[in-house]
Amino acid sequence: MSATRHRALGGGVNHVLDYLRRMQAENPSFFYAIQGDNDHTGGSIFWADATSRMNYAYFGDTVIFDTTYRTNRYRVPFASFTGLNHHGQPVLFGCALILNDSEASFAWLFQTWLHAMSDRRPISITTDPDRLIQMAVTQVLPETRLRFNRWSIFKETQEKLAHIYQSQPTFEIEFKKCVNETETINEFESSWVSLLERYFVMDNEWLQSMYNARQQWVPAYMRDTFFGDFSITERNIGLNSFFEGFVNASTTIQMLIKQYEKAVASWHEKELKSDYDTINTSPVLKTPSPMEKQAANLYTRRIFMKFQEELVETLANPATKIDDSGTVATYRVAKFGEEHKAHTVNFTSFEMKANCSCQMFEHSGIICRHILAVFRAKNVLTLPSQYVLKRWTRNAKIGDMQDEHATELPNNSRESLTDRSNTLRQEAIKYVEEGAKSIHIYKVAMDALQEALKKVSSAKNQSPVSAEDGALSNGRNQELHAAGDTETVACQSARGSHQSAFYFY
Repeated sequence: MSATRHRALGGGVNHVLDYLRRMQAENPSFFYAIQGDNDHTGGSIFWADATSRMNYAYFGDTVIFDTTYRTNRYRVPFASFTGLNHHGQPVLFGCALILNDSEASFAWLFQTWLHAMSDRRPISITTDPDRLIQMAVTQVLPETRLRFNRWSIFKETQEKLAHIYQSQPTFEIEFKKCVNETETINEFESSWVSLLERYFVMDNEWLQSMYNARQQWVPAYMRDTFFGDFSITERNIGLNSFFEGFVNASTTIQMLIKQYEKAVASWHEKELKSDYDTINTSPVLKTPSPMEKQAANLYTRRIFMKFQEELVETLANPATKIDDSGTVATYRVAKFGEEHKAHTVNFTSFEMKANCSCQMFEHSGIICRHILAVFRAKNVLTLPSQYVLKRWTRNAKIGDMQDEHATELPNNSRESLTDRSNTLRQEAIKYVEEGAKSIHIYKVAMDALQEALKKVSSAKNQSPVSAEDGALSNGRNQELHAAGDTETVACQSARGSHQSAFYFY
């Protein structure tokens, strides 16, 4: 960040820090961390409230890291980690003020965010195309699939190739079609070469650099990874959807916290409304299929509407068996009149497993019309459980939080105070939901709660408190000492005069 911009923030940084300290004092599960020296002027700041951390436990399979406000057009270098809840709405996983633009600073930020999320690594992350961010993600999240936001690439391409866009008005349309509408890698490669030859831009350096990075932004290369997109073009927008309309070019650092709280409250209200609509209203069913009725009772309303769209499309996409090896049958599925766009589905009857060449389920977690067409042909009347991701259901935030995807999400074997607080809070929320269902259940729940409180108080008086728990509960800080510029090692310390980073619980 430029020195001029840093000075423009003035005492506003202290305003943010005062807010974070107040929030942490009110709720021990509120997390914030400061990078840099004791004066807190040179390093970045990260924070995540208890709700963000809990939401990540449910919906942390795919993450969006938005640094839109880091550009000089904005007055505050604000960044956010977001994802998608069970309604497909933006959900917050943490925020940051990026006061230092460097690879080490971004590495610190990702390490700190990951620490706040109990070291559970996401399957995928979407960011703006930025070399520093890419290097930090590669260092901290080496197993997470990195994707660059296409909207940013399209926008920058328009700026870099302004002369072509002006002299060849059809180039933009064909460029986006080449990227968005090609389904296979071979189809994209062929379309790309044809596009460059047709507009005589084979030697254009910008297009060559974008082609070299194609595996990190072209959809055809990313269909095998979960990103939560319902369609290829759906996420072709800016990344700042959570704070859009709340933080803009005129937002000062003094205004930031107020606007942050407004955005959080607004999206919470929208989630509650979607929860209410899902539970208290019934969708219109369009087929006599038992599977549609099953899905209506499982999914949230928006996700069901997407599933219903796929199910209805099976009527126009018949499945034709083209091979049967005994254990695996192969089907060709194509829409009437569009046989050239056929997809291939392999189906194993014994395991009730299917995979489609479109890879929609792998990418979005919603089963595609092609597999549903095969199910219809095989008289499969209900959705097999492996094709219902809990993260898209109305019960996504009820019960145990388990990762549904085949990825490594390592956790520390020794739970921290924060981990225990989060687990207790999640169980308490379930207790409240069950305990309030009737007057009788409420009375039973209250009696049980009073008895539990007595047992906890008794155990507290009898059990010694460890040094670690005492330090954390008394508000002491946990340090990160930098080992070089990029590698960090967590340790406990009471020293406060020469820290390189501070964690606060």
